[in-house]
Amino acid sequence: MLGFFSFTEITDPKGHREYNDWHSLDHMPEQFSLDGVLFGQRWVCTPECQEIRAAVSPQLEACHYMTLYLMSDPSVLPEFADLAERLRQEDRFFADRRAHLSGPFDVQERWAAPRVKVSAEVIPFRPSKGIYVVVGPAVDGEALVAHDGVAGAWSFAAPTSPGADPARQITVAFIDGDLAATAAELSQWCLEKPQSGRQPTEWAGPLAYLDTESCDWFDRLTPQW
Repeated sequence: MLGFFSFTEITDPKGHREYNDWHSLDHMPEQFSLDGVLFGQRWVCTPECQEIRAAVSPQLEACHYMTLYLMSDPSVLPEFADLAERLRQEDRFFADRRAHLSGPFDVQERWAAPRVKVSAEVIPFRPSKGIYVVVGPAVDGEALVAHDGVAGAWSFAAPTSPGADPARQITVAFIDGDLAATAAELSQWCLEKPQSGRQPTEWAGPLAYLDTESCDWFDRLTPQW
């Protein structure tokens, strides 16, 4: 199994409503026409989330959203790319966006907090308030899920291919407690734990669940973006 990530900036400050409508109602649903796409979700880095971040690199600082697709195996990637090209040709792509980190990462380890009962394999499918993401160094997953409010976590590693950084990992913790309080605790934990290896922390912070049934979150955030 692998995860396909996209850390995305909306380059037109007025384009968030159009982007969210396009992604929620057109782009993401179309991905599930591919048999190997098992899961898809997108989260937003609100101004409140930005304030709680423990670290962010210049490459990722401008990103507003993170999307994650889970795929059964690498054989899905050519179909995934072909579908993207077809949608572009049909003028079904959003122009005012820029992906600062995008591509496939292999699933490495999975953890579940004992209190949630379910297995680690199904943690992404369980309802959550948002996520806490660490890009860069490896994270101690057992210690991560020991924090209150963390239901479980998955780690991903860059595949061994030309141009990929083999040391870069992405760890996604799924938060079912209060997002702000849990994220603040995790950011403090990230700042206090010693840096292992030479891989810098490119992102350590929360992203909120996107409620596609309501746009009031968007109306509130637009002026700040």
